[in-house]
Amino acid sequence: MGKVDDNKKQKKHTLLRAAFQLFTEKGFSKTTVADIVDRAGLAKGTFYLYFKDKFDLRDKLIAYKATQLFNDAHLELDKANVPTFEDEVLFMTDYIIGRFMTDEPLSQFVAKNLSWGIFQAEVSNGASVLPQAFFDHYLESLERYHVNCTSPSLMLYTIIELIGSTSYSCILKQTPVSMEEYMPYLHETLKKIIEVFTVKEDAE
Repeated sequence: MGKVDDNKKQKKHTLLRAAFQLFTEKGFSKTTVADIVDRAGLAKGTFYLYFKDKFDLRDKLIAYKATQLFNDAHLELDKANVPTFEDEVLFMTDYIIGRFMTDEPLSQFVAKNLSWGIFQAEVSNGASVLPQAFFDHYLESLERYHVNCTSPSLMLYTIIELIGSTSYSCILKQTPVSMEEYMPYLHETLKKIIEVFTVKEDAE
């Protein structure tokens, strides 16, 4: 049973890798299901065992690549000596944007589509999208640093949406400015987001 499951998982990952290559090479609209299975070296019927259609594959691929990215960011954060919750958020943001800036295919595909809507769609289908270890660390950090957040999920939603939209505009379009020029403003905005969602205890 274990080998069967491993084989299924491998085929799904092969299709995802092939789709990512083609979407970044040819574009989503010009890529067909036939192109994907041909690149993957699998039968066309195999595609429909895992995905409803090309659009379903695209959404799962965005979630898959984003999950890998957040996992990598979490691993790097664990190695770093970060003193505050605010610094953790800035560290994660810098890592994710740094990856987008040095990996054009990832930036073209994920930065453009990185949104809470994609995460929620996949979660509703039973998938674990935001890595559990990452989300657990986020909640633990709020507690460890005594950050009284009114809505942790909503704050994370706001941060993810901001990172995705600014990365797409500033990295891919250089609009309204380059990412390097925008980074100081992004940092200050993230600090304000944390402030907005944080309830400060009244001084005794």
